[in-house]
Amino acid sequence: MSEKTVDQPLEIIKSLRGVVNAFYLDKEILGRMKKEEEKVTAMGNISVWNNGFTEALERENVIAIIKDPRFRPPPEPTVVLVSNAGEIMGLEVFPFTAKEYLDRDDVVWLSDAFVLFPSVKGMGGERFIMPPVSFPELNSGNGCKDVISCSPAPTCDLMMRTYYDLKDDPRLASVLVGYNSL
Repeated sequence: MSEKTVDQPLEIIKSLRGVVNAFYLDKEILGRMKKEEEKVTAMGNISVWNNGFTEALERENVIAIIKDPRFRPPPEPTVVLVSNAGEIMGLEVFPFTAKEYLDRDDVVWLSDAFVLFPSVKGMGGERFIMPPVSFPELNSGNGCKDVISCSPAPTCDLMMRTYYDLKDDPRLASVLVGYNSL
């Protein structure tokens, strides 16, 4: 595979609106981040399963994106609250999906960006799941397959920025994109 083909996904990501920096993560920092992700819990000691991060680690390549607020929103929810029976108790909403929930009396707005479904009861063992999220800009047309994106935990974001000697700016966030080469 030529060097140009290998770099095409990175160049595509760097050209997206709101991308401040983008680079490949090496195995050492990914290993450190994996250990940190395993320790993450939410308020109330609810466990957090970052399935997107776990799946990204299974890919040949992982690109870190440092983004500002101009970056596009994710195409699907990045956080879902799941009962111990696997039922969805709540999920992230976006301005473009909020209309689906605005006039419903069977949801409770936890914030402007998260709704709960009170009819779904938890019995302990609830967890927040951060699923893998699609990343349509990378696809078979540009040499990529099995493409997913995810958000690392805030502690992992800081760990990554420190490792690469990047400024910790609270106005910026990170997204990881994992993919295999065709």
